[in-house]
Amino acid sequence: MIDIIEYPNEGDLMQVGREHRHFAYQPQLARTVDQLSARHQGIVRPVFESPRDFVLLNVRDMARRLDTAPTTVVRIVRALGFSSYKDFQHYLHDLSVTSATILDSMQAAGHTAQPPQFLKDLRKQIQENLSFVQHNIDLHQVLKIATRIHEAKRTLLLGGDMASSLVNYMEYHLTIAGLPVLAATAPGRATHLVRSTEKGDVVVGISFRRGLRMTIEGIEHAKQNGAYCVGIADSMLSPLARFADELLIVPIDSLSFAASYVAPLAVIDLITAGVGSLRRKQVVKRLKEADQEQKHGYRWYQTES
Repeated sequence: MIDIIEYPNEGDLMQVGREHRHFAYQPQLARTVDQLSARHQGIVRPVFESPRDFVLLNVRDMARRLDTAPTTVVRIVRALGFSSYKDFQHYLHDLSVTSATILDSMQAAGHTAQPPQFLKDLRKQIQENLSFVQHNIDLHQVLKIATRIHEAKRTLLLGGDMASSLVNYMEYHLTIAGLPVLAATAPGRATHLVRSTEKGDVVVGISFRRGLRMTIEGIEHAKQNGAYCVGIADSMLSPLARFADELLIVPIDSLSFAASYVAPLAVIDLITAGVGSLRRKQVVKRLKEADQEQKHGYRWYQTES
């Protein structure tokens, strides 16, 4: 029996993601489209080229859009390795997220409220992103990553564009903890640093949506060199999933014109706090050395009193 889901409008696309973000399936299709018959390839290819146009359709509406029979859609879905049409819809949702542009995401939100109500709704979205971290992030996985960083020969952080702010934030905290850490937020630096990675190193790649080329290729190269790779992304369909030994999924949903990074920041706080807990003696020693400077150093504003 095929599950049929009705969604009233395109604005519900983001809600689908919130409800099913933790759905468990493999990052790639169990079987590729190329393994289908030529006829079935021709039928389903428009779905993968424009997943956002199809993700909200039930099986009958999708069949009508593809000019075929519902039973044919069902056969194709099962031939691709999905146990139900609902599972296929969840896959299409994540595919639409990873391929979305900022404009796509803003239009999908469909928000036209005036500023007072808009800000209230945006605050609610921020709370939902943080709630996901509270209820879905596996702390055992976080501790495993923190332990790897604590024991690493060195840690390399990769991320560009907006994600460069997350890289710099994480680098600052790990530097305070006294760890050998390097950050790369530009393609040239990332390329040169990744070349020297080896077994015993940890490489953290942070990238969302379809993935920034410098970050994905950097993680891929580091993996080939034997480094332990960690990815922070917003979907199991992120290219990071192909190369990361550990993958942390966090939402970056926003009603505004740019992605929201409150959830990735919260996850980074968890990782760096875990590292700090593992090396508490070293951190305390370093902070004692910095204590007097923080109280009386020239960097801080002083009143005459």
